Amino acid sequence: MGILEFVTSIVAMVLGAITLWIFLLRKGRRSVRIEPDGKYNMGELSAMAESLKERIDILESILDAEVPDWREQNENGHE
Repeated sequence: MGILEFVTSIVAMVLGAITLWIFLLRKGRRSVRIEPDGKYNMGELSAMAESLKERIDILESILDAEVPDWREQNENGHE
């Protein structure tokens, strides 16, 4: 039963860390506010754009690892 307890504890720790990470990411998100005159806060928009760029880079790196020729497949599909 030593192995089962070890695996269970590892799974519990990993799931706990993932849960904490998700809550921290959600807490860190900001909503974009529209000023009374209809203008957006440029600092918030810039931060949101940088965050989205980082997320796209991460997704592309995952795709590169999982499907190495996804870029070529995507380019051929749009021509």
